Amino acid sequence: MKFTKNTKKVKGDASFRSFYRIKKKSFSSIIVHSKKDKKLNLLIYDAVNKILIKNNIQAPKLISEDYSKNFIEIEDFGNQTILDYLKKNKKKRFLIFKKIIKLLQKVQLIKDQRILNFKKKYYVIPKYSSKILFKEAQLFSKWYSPTILSKFNHLKFQKEYEKLVRLLIKKIKLKNDVFVHRDFHISNLMLIKNEIGLIDSQDALFGNPAYDLASLIDDVRFKSSKIFKKKLFNLYLKSQKNLNNKIFKNDFEIISVLRNLKIIGIFTRLAIRDDKKNYLKFIPYTWSLINYRTNNNKIFSELKLLLSKNFKYSMIK
Repeated sequence: MKFTKNTKKVKGDASFRSFYRIKKKSFSSIIVHSKKDKKLNLLIYDAVNKILIKNNIQAPKLISEDYSKNFIEIEDFGNQTILDYLKKNKKKRFLIFKKIIKLLQKVQLIKDQRILNFKKKYYVIPKYSSKILFKEAQLFSKWYSPTILSKFNHLKFQKEYEKLVRLLIKKIKLKNDVFVHRDFHISNLMLIKNEIGLIDSQDALFGNPAYDLASLIDDVRFKSSKIFKKKLFNLYLKSQKNLNNKIFKNDFEIISVLRNLKIIGIFTRLAIRDDKKNYLKFIPYTWSLINYRTNNNKIFSELKLLLSKNFKYSMIK
């Protein structure tokens, strides 16, 4: 990959990818470079984007690829995420989220589970199995708890924690039958003129319909009030036909708690393994979200007690 004076590095994310913008007169594109996990970050990323585009959802189109040299060239969606836009346009918050809920509905209508990738082989989107959900929740006990607890207390906590996580996963009731982006939050939603585009889609699975809504409403990078969260949740419910609201709420809350425990583990790993310590600043609010969802639901009583015994942040109201 040759870099010229028209090539500029772009702010990256939590993955092993690097991004570069190439400007050619009135046209610009993004180079995605990834040597580590390149199958996921390049080949699968483009395959999932193809599925989104096929279903009339804005996702970056492939312009060119040189997989042997660890990069692909994709459409440039610019720099403005919905998160950036909302920081300057707070009064338009609910209006924008209404559009995002409509986009989520569209995403959840996707039925395509396989697509031909640029290597002329079919990529099949996996199911969000209980095993995957459990392994994700384990990231909390693998990375975060050892930084807080002594070795003896960590091992004791880990055993009890994993037992409770398995029990919670068993209480999830809805089928894994909708397209799940898996990182559906406003840092991955781009404002393109009057449309909303979707990026960072390589981890997509077919899973629970509550998952992406939990990602959106309980977003660790974007603080919102309990009233606003309830408003968005009810807006989604009103848009759905034949949905059992009680069952959906049950799954939503379990998934939100497990997802945010996973996020604490991921952010700790990023700090320790990858020296990306800036992610640690989100951990206190992530605890607040976990606390909010576990406060008024008896299903979490044992988990809440375990967390409050071991971690001071779990006491945040």
